[in-house]
Amino acid sequence: MNPVLPRAHFVPDGEAHVMPDGRLYVYGSYDLSGNMSYCSDVLHVFSTDNLKDWVDHGVSFSIKDIPWAGDDSILYAPDCIHKDGKYYLYFCLSDNTEGVAVSDSPYGPFKDPEIIEHASGDGIDPAIFLDDDQTPYYFWGQFSLRAAEMNRDMKTLKAETIIGNLLDEKRHGFHEGASVRKYKDNHILLYTCILRGKATCLAHATSKHPLGPYTYRGIVIDNIGVDPSTWNNHGSIERFNGDWYVFYHRSSQNSVFNRRLCIERIDIADDGFIKEVVPTTQGTESPIPALTVIDASSACRLGGWGTNAYIAPDSDRMQEEVIQNASGNGWAIFRYIDFSEEIHSFSLEYASSGSGTVEIWADDLKISELTLTETNGIYMISSESAYNISGVHTLYLQWRLQNGIMKIKGLRFNGSL
Repeated sequence: MNPVLPRAHFVPDGEAHVMPDGRLYVYGSYDLSGNMSYCSDVLHVFSTDNLKDWVDHGVSFSIKDIPWAGDDSILYAPDCIHKDGKYYLYFCLSDNTEGVAVSDSPYGPFKDPEIIEHASGDGIDPAIFLDDDQTPYYFWGQFSLRAAEMNRDMKTLKAETIIGNLLDEKRHGFHEGASVRKYKDNHILLYTCILRGKATCLAHATSKHPLGPYTYRGIVIDNIGVDPSTWNNHGSIERFNGDWYVFYHRSSQNSVFNRRLCIERIDIADDGFIKEVVPTTQGTESPIPALTVIDASSACRLGGWGTNAYIAPDSDRMQEEVIQNASGNGWAIFRYIDFSEEIHSFSLEYASSGSGTVEIWADDLKISELTLTETNGIYMISSESAYNISGVHTLYLQWRLQNGIMKIKGLRFNGSL
């Protein structure tokens, strides 16, 4: 279920790779709750063997490991690759310097960092791709993408192969965050795209060769609307246990700086085209049974009029997030809910300083409505009868508060008596 990691961890810019041990590893930046800047001075690695249970391998790399880094340096989005028994971590700093560090393990610690000449100082967001013939290619840049063939040492670029402006804003909406994979005989380049006005989209372009030219193919996912402060996106695609997935992030806590890892299943056509998918609550899992308690913080989109609702911890408990600041006429979306079992009522756990109503819709069918009362900050559970439906639906929770604000903790449908 999205977001996939424990709520204490904020991991944006996720580069997912299946390593030789068969586990899937995610290499991303590491945001800190409450920080007023992107990322931090450390990187964590997370891994899984089923996309549901995740292991935090702790700090894999730190600013303290980089001799040339200043005390106020920040580690931006990384990437990692395995070759000949070694794991190469490619990283960039907030001053645009780029480097590589090496480990015998997919989760580090990564040691002996070296600057990557020709790329260092020329942009952010390094990406590494190893083609079928074991030739490595390196990508980097913001607003304009650069790329080059890398020498077999995995640390130096072949200067004569450097290509500038491989993707740019005008032709492709390229903002940052390149990531390259191969599907059949097509190279797919995923990147942060601004064609919809903000850098909330991941788009893709395809080419027969790693160094292009690339043809724009469309948006893969857009994270707009899950948080009032949503600004950017950055991620990757990867095949795991026979299926392809897109790894992306979404904002939380009404901050552009607290971003969380999410995953959706995708389909890739033979020519490399990826049809756009929408953010969901269920993520890589099956639709959520209606008779289970649905965590309100798993909403995949928030919005409305006169509201500034966002998802954040309830008080100081980082593991217990709720929808905060629900006011005016607003709504939360949960995709997808499975109504395969009979229902007769709906229950909402909330705390409100005002009064109003909550309507519950399954796609375009209104199935229940609750009357909200002022609770003086104390959570209460309100229930009302619900129209019995069947099938899998998008659930809309629509609130209309006449005054005050509301927190929403959980919701569920109840079965037949």
